[in-house]
Amino acid sequence: MNGFFSMSSDFPIDTNQSFENVQSVKNDRSLRGLFLVGLTGGISIALSVICYPFISPALRKVCLPYVPATNLQIQNVLNVIKGRKGKLVDLGSGDGRIVMNTAKAGFESVGIELNFWLVIYSRLVAMKSKIQPSPKFIRTDLWKYHLGPFTNVVIFGVEEMMLDLEKKFTAELSEGTVIVACRFPLPNLEPYLVIGTGIDRVWAYRISKTKL
Repeated sequence: MNGFFSMSSDFPIDTNQSFENVQSVKNDRSLRGLFLVGLTGGISIALSVICYPFISPALRKVCLPYVPATNLQIQNVLNVIKGRKGKLVDLGSGDGRIVMNTAKAGFESVGIELNFWLVIYSRLVAMKSKIQPSPKFIRTDLWKYHLGPFTNVVIFGVEEMMLDLEKKFTAELSEGTVIVACRFPLPNLEPYLVIGTGIDRVWAYRISKTKL
């Protein structure tokens, strides 16, 4: 027993130092935890800001949500305009696939898109692809953009906007202009061609001023 106590006196334990070490470890862990929480929260917010425009429509009464075209939809559009040429506009161009594929087919293609991030994305992809003639992407409201120069129009619309679009088309487009409506038809104009089924169906119209 005496030997035991003499050993303790030879190696004294500093309880204050031990307590400070424990507290220091706890503080380090707390700081690390706060840092990770802050970092995770920051990344989440950044991703939300970047992704929101891709998955949400613009805050408007009637809007075009971003829904990528299927490969079959793109092929159906190309089948309708096969053999045609001239200027083509895609209203609500999204990720730019219609614009780039029609440009590859020889059209002077322009995409109209309100979403800033989708316009930037489309321009970058177009630059990388080096397609000629070079497709263009314009960030603007389709309702404010005049369609007069175009002889080919593609629209992936929503049902609520098709009547107003029809009025815009008949007012601004010239005789013989071809309109390709995807997902929803125009309510009053008579299509001269319908291709596909379900969500891949497209309706083709030709502007005739004599019938208006």
